[in-house]
Amino acid sequence: MTADPAKKPSVLFVCDHNAGRSQMAAGFLTSLSRGAVEVRSAGIQPSHEVSPSVVEAMADVGVDISGAVPKALTTGALQEADVVITMGCGDACPIFPGKRYEDWDLVDPAGLEVDDVRPIRDEIRRRVETLLASLVPTV
Repeated sequence: MTADPAKKPSVLFVCDHNAGRSQMAAGFLTSLSRGAVEVRSAGIQPSHEVSPSVVEAMADVGVDISGAVPKALTTGALQEADVVITMGCGDACPIFPGKRYEDWDLVDPAGLEVDDVRPIRDEIRRRVETLLASLVPTV
């Protein structure tokens, strides 16, 4: 399968509740890619809000995700993505042929204080930077 060079790569981040890890990853990729990547996030069982400690931890590094809203994972979102990054949702995430899948084993920040979220945030940023370099080497 050959990718269309004119098409932006599309990444979908998926975690259980779309309230922490996937929101941080989407925030970083949106910020760091400067529009070169289409970014989505979703959850298997979405929460009613993004974790306040996650929003605060991201604000600490200049990434505003205060307007983010948890969304449910849909088949359409999976089909549209070139890369699907799962974070703790295990077998609940369906697999579609022809997609690049990665599973990032990360601590769930649910219920953690902001000081405990920061190391998770920093690890997510490191992984997003590596992912971005593989998708758009010139960014």
